[in-house]
Amino acid sequence: MAARIICGDCIEMMREIEAGSVNCCVTSPPYWGLRDYEVGGQIGLEQTLKEYTEKMVDVFQEVWRVLRDDGTVWLNLGDRYVSAPSGNLRPDHSGSGYTGTRGLQSWTAGAKTSETALDFGGLKPKNMIGIPWRVAFALQEAGWILRSEIIWHKKNPVPESVRDRPTKSHEQIFLLSKSARYWYDADAVRQPVSGTAHSRGNGVNPKSRMNAKGSRQNESFSAAVSGLVTSRNLRDVWAVPTNSYKGSHFATFPPDLIRPCIRAGCPQNGVVLDPFAGAGTTGLVALEEGREFIGIELNPAYVQLIKDRLEPLTTRRTLSLYLSEVEV
Repeated sequence: MAARIICGDCIEMMREIEAGSVNCCVTSPPYWGLRDYEVGGQIGLEQTLKEYTEKMVDVFQEVWRVLRDDGTVWLNLGDRYVSAPSGNLRPDHSGSGYTGTRGLQSWTAGAKTSETALDFGGLKPKNMIGIPWRVAFALQEAGWILRSEIIWHKKNPVPESVRDRPTKSHEQIFLLSKSARYWYDADAVRQPVSGTAHSRGNGVNPKSRMNAKGSRQNESFSAAVSGLVTSRNLRDVWAVPTNSYKGSHFATFPPDLIRPCIRAGCPQNGVVLDPFAGAGTTGLVALEEGREFIGIELNPAYVQLIKDRLEPLTTRRTLSLYLSEVEV
């Protein structure tokens, strides 16, 4: 087993990966206009939503090439609201010293240039934009099969000061595939039964009970009520709390959010790709679950962060850690 960390632009670096060599992609690209990762060429600082969506399609066109025909993509994206020019940006302090929070900064080769405002395409202020679904529909048009919308229910959402709408406490994860038939291990992610089926049985064995239309209850219901089945198929709402990481990366996947994606979407000894590796949490879980990992990250500071997180695990499990030839 091995972990390979590559520093560079994700589209360019994926071109160096063999076609059809990846089993599963689990990733969370930078959200549009919400955070500056302080490195030239980063995705997420496009001035218009159209540009951002087109960039996502370009990225996943290369993911399509490296993914096996039976591979899957698990894509996490967050939404945002139409806002005034100020407050569009959250800086990510990774050592470059930028601390400003007003406006969206345009960056070229790592240098801050003029301040610009996001173009929301004519949407009125306070509108929820629907970015995850816009990207998902664009990927559908590009040929991907959208198989599932998974709701990541954040059990400990960030408090919001709004008083005219509910506090947002969820994000989407989209399951996409190249083909109608693909690798998916449902047994690896089965959940314990809730026990609520018993109350619906009213104490009567459904095998000998007719429903209102005069037909017998289905076998799965019968098995659940009788106690023969103790688990059920994975549901599409996952209650997973956010958790902080002591490293310098702000937007970190909770490991428990990634684990079912990898267990269901990648066979043992298969290869998991994250083209936006960030703090390397996808790689951490992939190695723990007995899969290989390829992570691509544009920011050299985060490459070092990933190396520091994965190296103890690879040493403990006598795995090999390959770091691209880049100064970190």
